[in-house]
Amino acid sequence: MEKTMSEPLRLGIAGLGTVGVGVLRIIRKQAEMLTARTGRKITVTAVSARTRGKDRGVPIDGYAWEDDPVTLATRDDVDVFVELMGGADGPAKAATEAALKAGKDVVTANKAMLAVNGQALAELAESEGRQIRYEAAVAGGIPVIKTLLEGLAGNEFTRVMGVMNGTCNYILTRMQSAGLPYETVFEEANQLGYLEADPELDVGGIDAGHKLAILASIAFGTRVAFDAMELEGIGRITTEDIRQAADMGYRIKLLGVSRMTGRGLEQRMSPCLVPAASPLGQLEGGTNMVVVEGDAVGQIVLRGAGAGEGPTASAVMGDICDIARGTRLPVFGQPAASLVDATPASSATPAAFYLRMELQDKPGALAKVATVLGNHGISINRMRQYDHEAQTAPVLIVTHRCVRADLDKAIAAMAATGVVEGDPVALRIEEV
Repeated sequence: MEKTMSEPLRLGIAGLGTVGVGVLRIIRKQAEMLTARTGRKITVTAVSARTRGKDRGVPIDGYAWEDDPVTLATRDDVDVFVELMGGADGPAKAATEAALKAGKDVVTANKAMLAVNGQALAELAESEGRQIRYEAAVAGGIPVIKTLLEGLAGNEFTRVMGVMNGTCNYILTRMQSAGLPYETVFEEANQLGYLEADPELDVGGIDAGHKLAILASIAFGTRVAFDAMELEGIGRITTEDIRQAADMGYRIKLLGVSRMTGRGLEQRMSPCLVPAASPLGQLEGGTNMVVVEGDAVGQIVLRGAGAGEGPTASAVMGDICDIARGTRLPVFGQPAASLVDATPASSATPAAFYLRMELQDKPGALAKVATVLGNHGISINRMRQYDHEAQTAPVLIVTHRCVRADLDKAIAAMAATGVVEGDPVALRIEEV
C-alpha cells in the first residue's frame, strides 16, 4: 500500500562511504527543514555497509544493521532504498531489483549501473509503479538530471556536452598551470586520493562516458547505449599539446558530446580543444560543467562541484525530497517502452582537428604527409615545425573542417609513407 503524505518516509541506506555519511549528516542536521519543505518527516530505518564497526564520524547505532543489502532493500519498514554502493552489477543491481520488486522506490548515485543496465531497470521500475531517481549519478551536486527531465522538458535538445570528470579536469589544468608532465600530475592526483581504485575509469574516460550515456538517453529519447560510446582518455596529452593549444587560444578538456544527427546518435568522450574564453575553457580544477542546448531555451551552462561528500549527498537528498513530496516521473523522462534504439553515428559532425606527429628529419617528409591528407579530402589550415635536435621533428597541423572517420583513414595511411614515427595525436576542436 502507498503510504499517506502525513506518515514518515523511511529510508534504508546501503553504502556508508563518503556519500552515505554525507546523507546521514544532512538528515540529522536538517530534519526540521526537510519536514517543512516536503511535508513529511524523513527518517533512516536501517543501513548496510561492508564493515559495521568502522568509525565514520557519524553515529549509526540508532539504525538497524543489515549485512546483506538485498535484505535491507526488502525490509517492511523501508519505503525508499538508497543505493550508494556502486558497481554496474553485483550487490548494487541485485539489491535495486529486489527493492523495486518489493514495492520500494530507489535513489541511487550509481552511474555505472544505470549506463549498463538502465533500460532493464527502468522497465522493471515502471512495471512495478516505482521510481528510480539518480541525480547524484551525473555531475555530483549539479542538478542536470532534474534540469533535463523537468525544467527543460519543453525543449527539443540539439546538443548536450560537458566536462564530467573532475579528476581529468584537475590533471589537465594542473599540467597547464604548473607545466608538469602527465605522469607527474597523475601520481600527484593519486596521492591526493582523486583517482578511482581503477584509475582507467577516470583517465580513460569511462566514468565520464557513463554519465554522458545517461544524459543522452534523457535528451534524445533513446535507450542507454554506453557500449556505442566513442571513448578516448587523456593519457597521450603532453605539456607541449597544452602549450600549443594555449598559443592558438584553446584549452584541452576531456569533453563529452552527444547529439542526434541525420546519421544517428553521436556520443563521444575524448580530449578536445575548446576556446579558452568559453565557459568550458575557463573551467579549472575538479569542477564539472554541463552545457545543454535546446530549440527553445538556446544554450544554458550548469557549473558546480562534481564530487565530494556535500555536493553528492545534496543531490541524493534532492531526489529523496522529490519522492517525499510525491513527485513521480518515468526514469528517463518518458516511458521506458517508448525509448528507441539509437543508430550509433561515429563522429558524424565535421570539425577542425589539431594533429601532432613526429616526422623523420629528411627532405620531403612534410610533403608526403600533406599529400596523404589531401588524398583523403583533408585540407590544411596551418602547419608548424619546431626546432629540434633529435632525429625526428615535431610537427603540428591544424586541419580545416573534416569528418573524423576520414582523418582516421588518413592517419592510418601515413604509416606507409615511412616518414612518421609513432602514432600521431589527433584532437577535435569543438565549437562551443
